[in-house]
Order: sequence, then structure tokens, then C-alpha cells
Amino acid sequence: MLIGGGTVLYMFNMPHRNVQNASTDFSLTASQLVTEYLENPTKANEKYLADDGDSKVLEIKGTVAKISEDFNGQKVVLLQETTDKAGVSCTFTQETNKNASTVQVGETITIKGVIRLGASYDPDLEMYENVVIEKSDLVK
Repeated sequence: MLIGGGTVLYMFNMPHRNVQNASTDFSLTASQLVTEYLENPTKANEKYLADDGDSKVLEIKGTVAKISEDFNGQKVVLLQETTDKAGVSCTFTQETNKNASTVQVGETITIKGVIRLGASYDPDLEMYENVVIEKSDLVK
């Protein structure tokens, strides 16, 4: 119990990764990323995700399909082409929220962030799930 509590405390106080100052591992379009995951999720996971939480930093270019806010008041921008089955959901941070305030639906933009989850099809819900990108910001 003590070891578990110590691990949680360590993880909570660990320095947070500065994604925006980190070098970009891959630059691609939202459609390319979604297609990689839907065609071969295992290969895409090996390429982009890491077990230690240090997943790849991506720059993703795409068309803004939707803009919303999460429960923490952080902007969430969905990049998705009309022909794609899924999109890329990019969540901004408290620090980068202001940079998303001028973004408009239909606009083509590039977002930098860290990948957390790939696109997939959920047969129970009969719907596609989006790629999830966190710690996002606009690339200028």
C-alpha cells in the first residue's frame, strides 16, 4: 500500500512534458493518421504510442469540422475531412486555449500535440472513434 501511494505521488509530481517545445516526430494529415489506424491499428500503435506515456509528438494538418469545449473549459478541435470515417480530436490546454479562439469550422489548420489514442471502429456502438491528441496548440 505504501509503495503504491509513493508511486502515485511520484507520478503526480513528475515534471510535465512540454510538448510545444519538443521536436515533432511526425508531420501528416488528419486523413493519413486516421487511415493508418483503421487499416492496421497494431502497426500504428507501435509507430505512435509508447507504454511509458512518452508517445509521439505530431503535427497534423486538416480541416476543422467541429469546435467544442471539454468539462475543464479546454477547447477541443476536430480535424476531419467529409470523406473520412473518423477524425482527429485535438484538446488544447489552459495555456494554449486562447490560440484556438480564432479557429473557425471549415478552416484548414495545423495542430501540434501528443497522441494518446488511435482511431477505431466500435462494433457495439456501430460507430468510429476519433484519434485523440492532447496538449495541442496551433502551428503558426
